[in-house]
Amino acid sequence: MSALWYVGGSLVVLVTAASILFTLVLPRSTGGVVERITLTVNRTVRLLFIGIAQFAKSYEGKDAVFAPTAPVALVAQLVVWAGLLTLGFALVLEPTTHAFGAAVRQSAASLFTVGQVRAGGAPNEPADIAAGAMWAVIVALQIAYLPTLYGAFNRRESLVARLESRAGVPAWGPEVLVRHQLVGITDALPQFYADWETWAAEVAESHSTYPVLLLFRSPDPWFSWVVGLLAVLDGAALHLAVAPDSASSQARLCLRMGFTAFNRIARTLGWPVDPDPNPEGPIELTFEEFQQAYDMLVDVGFPMERSAEEAWPHFVGWRINYERVAYRLADRVVAPPAPWSGPRSHLRSGPVAPRRPPQRSPKKDGKGFLSDRRPEVVVGPTRSRRSRSRQGGP
Repeated sequence: MSALWYVGGSLVVLVTAASILFTLVLPRSTGGVVERITLTVNRTVRLLFIGIAQFAKSYEGKDAVFAPTAPVALVAQLVVWAGLLTLGFALVLEPTTHAFGAAVRQSAASLFTVGQVRAGGAPNEPADIAAGAMWAVIVALQIAYLPTLYGAFNRRESLVARLESRAGVPAWGPEVLVRHQLVGITDALPQFYADWETWAAEVAESHSTYPVLLLFRSPDPWFSWVVGLLAVLDGAALHLAVAPDSASSQARLCLRMGFTAFNRIARTLGWPVDPDPNPEGPIELTFEEFQQAYDMLVDVGFPMERSAEEAWPHFVGWRINYERVAYRLADRVVAPPAPWSGPRSHLRSGPVAPRRPPQRSPKKDGKGFLSDRRPEVVVGPTRSRRSRSRQGGP
């Protein structure tokens, strides 16, 4: 019986040590119970905050509730590791103390006092020293782990914040093309796509190796990395669909890296991903919504090479690569309810149109006054997920 206690305790300690190793030292997807410890903690903390957020009425109120989710998850992870190590070393010490309660007290004392204090049980120096040394190593690794997380978070948010002037707040794909056309900077789109390709590659790496980053929210309630990337991909897909000859090759590269990033993060969360979806398959976005965006581009003078009916199959062929995962991620992180970003299970409101500043220019009479024309932002009516799934092409 003593051997079973010892073997069981050793397995608990080894699995916990492996979870710590692959989370703090060698972050990568491992599968099995080792990875599930971290993901389960993150999921539990997220569900706890979702339950609390139900009492907030506005989106801003819910965002304020969700803000501490990531720090709480980090602390909860430490608590879970501490509890598992205490349990594991208690099982190892039980054959020596001959009482599980005494073994737990001795294990906790050795763990949290770095082996300096023993709770009065029979001595087991190897286990006591191992417990104290392991906790000291965990604390040291955690100190180095936090700057890595916050560095990745800051790099993610820097480009998201810059998107405000390019795609509105909340971000929306057609708004990317509209704003560049309105101010005459469509020549900046290739560099814009290139920047987001690089950004998507970094987010794919950081958020698949450090899943807790998914719980970190943007400082501004209406900013979101998920909605931002979705808007950029929609802008690139729309550009390639309506004006393929004028669209740069960077738009294609940005799209490829963007939906690759979404898929890598989805696999980390254990979601099924279709690596090669049918380009003619149905998407949840309707042709009517696409037509509204197309008409808006025509109104601002964006150079078109295809009609809406001709462009629609090409747009579907691009969007089907990322729509499903993007919608699911936006719902999971409770992102701002932006147009074309899918439904939100935990929000009561529908999509919110992006804020667009007035487009002012000198009048032709030479008096130097500015016009107050504010271009209309078109957002289609909100529909349920079921009604969206029944839509088809033109």
